[in-house]
Amino acid sequence: MSAGEEPRRIVHIDMDAFYASVEQRDNPDLRGKPVAVGGASKRGVVAAASYEARRFGVRSAMPSVTASRRCPDLIFVKPRFDVYRAVSAQIREIFARYTPLIEPLSLDEAYLDLTGRLRAGMTATATAAEIRAAILAETGLTASAGISYCKFLAKVASDQRKPNGQFVIPPEQGAVFIASLPVGRFHGVGPATAAKMKRLGIETGADLRAQSLEFLQARFGKSGRWYHDISRGIDRREVRADRIRKSIGAENTYFDDLHDLSAGQEALAPLAAKVWRHAERAAARGRTVTLKVKYTDFHQITRAHSLHRPVMNEAELLEIGQALLAGVMPDPRGVRLLGITLSGFGQKDNMFEGQLDLFE
Repeated sequence: MSAGEEPRRIVHIDMDAFYASVEQRDNPDLRGKPVAVGGASKRGVVAAASYEARRFGVRSAMPSVTASRRCPDLIFVKPRFDVYRAVSAQIREIFARYTPLIEPLSLDEAYLDLTGRLRAGMTATATAAEIRAAILAETGLTASAGISYCKFLAKVASDQRKPNGQFVIPPEQGAVFIASLPVGRFHGVGPATAAKMKRLGIETGADLRAQSLEFLQARFGKSGRWYHDISRGIDRREVRADRIRKSIGAENTYFDDLHDLSAGQEALAPLAAKVWRHAERAAARGRTVTLKVKYTDFHQITRAHSLHRPVMNEAELLEIGQALLAGVMPDPRGVRLLGITLSGFGQKDNMFEGQLDLFE
């Protein structure tokens, strides 16, 4: 935001434990109990956890066996994505009463740009509270909100008072707030990048701000510019409605190198589960599966396969990824990283643009 420029009014709305909350709403027997949406099988993954389950350390993307170990009384519920989509559409109708500039990130969260659209006498903070109250009254579900002058800080702010709360970061407080923020809380900084930053002595927003653009670009490539700007509270991204997502991907770097095909194919399973879970959340259907392989000598290759129709389910996504992997493994160098991406989305299947980064 430049000097003299009117600050934007950006709100990030994030539903509280959305899938699990819907299940608890629709089944009174689940209320107040630890609930995990997902499969309870050996290869199952938690798609969402109620706040009662989170107290035991149960989190989304966690293997179901680990979740059950942490919370022996955990109740697993099969996901009902058709219901989640219907509730999401109901929530979006509420958003539309306040602004046409709605940028969904998934079924349970979205950015809203209220700039120039506030009713007389209303502030963005008061409007966010009114939206949350409407969601509760009409769906029986709670939402949290973050309000700020840019998307980055609005998203960070929505986590500050969860569940069922909201938090505002005005322009004059943005720099101070960012300075004390751990880099692991920065959007776009995953665990691996946070660990790399820590090795460089960068642990907070203030540490990041102290680095030059050249330093950050040399060590983080094109992401260096993003880290440089957001550490200074600069985020000029607009809230854009009905954006088309380009891809959804997940990857993992392994502590022990993978040498045989069976180990590699087994390692792909949780990555495919993660990608499919987020594709379901975004109501996105893709036709192209891309495999990413990085060998121990850091040589990297990709292999892709496209269908004439969208990939049907998680099992098919994994099957295609494993088949692609069979063409490049085993390799005497060993594999240090595997990734799988779903792309080739049609406009009728989703509303988003840009890659959903699940890579760390």
